Amino acid sequence: MNQEIEKKVYRGRIKVPYKHTAGAYVEKFITEIGKNNKIYGVKCPKCHKVNVPPKMICIECFEKMEEWVEIGNQGIVKGFTVITHSTPVMPFEPPFAYGIIRLDGADTDFVHIIKESDPKKLKIGMKVKAVFKENPRKRILDIEYFEPI
Repeated sequence: MNQEIEKKVYRGRIKVPYKHTAGAYVEKFITEIGKNNKIYGVKCPKCHKVNVPPKMICIECFEKMEEWVEIGNQGIVKGFTVITHSTPVMPFEPPFAYGIIRLDGADTDFVHIIKESDPKKLKIGMKVKAVFKENPRKRILDIEYFEPI
């Protein structure tokens, strides 16, 4: 039996409301950035490595980390990629870069925006400094970008 059945398509929307929490550690991390323009990490009691952004459990020795350590707002670029094309979701008009940054006093890296109008000036190992937003909104983008120093 080889009958073709007409397929029907019903268009509509299903609203699924939800809330997502970043967790207590990331919440504190982002709050300190937004309220005080300060960056904090957590220090492992066993291996003494400082994680930025903070994690509850050390990725090296699986110890619970509870000691908060203030980290400076400067660091070095470990790697980067230059953005040259614009899309509606870009935080800035190109060119700018996304960089892997190791803050002074931290033992881990994180990715953030590096604002430099001349991409040829970007170098691995260069020093950068955090620039904080004037009107924070309790987001990681309260560090608006890093700039070369």
